[in-house]
Amino acid sequence: MDLSKQVMFSEKLFVQEVDGEFILLDMQSENYFGLDAVASDIWRIFNEGKNLAETVKTLQETYEVDEDTLYRDLEIFVRQLIDNGLATLS
Repeated sequence: MDLSKQVMFSEKLFVQEVDGEFILLDMQSENYFGLDAVASDIWRIFNEGKNLAETVKTLQETYEVDEDTLYRDLEIFVRQLIDNGLATLS
């Protein structure tokens, strides 16, 4: 995964925060996606316009997690967003 890339969200996405966590609605497919607390934190960081490298740094400052686990989990999350048509990398 190229850490210089930024996650860009689809325009067909409706996002609502509920009790500190995000719910995503794909307006085209009408599929809902619920984000847990950690995924919601990642979502907030992406919304600040940070690239993946900056996201990793911020997450390392927030959570006690080894670097390999963080990279793997972030890559899985980003891949799920892309595979579901919710985001792209640019």
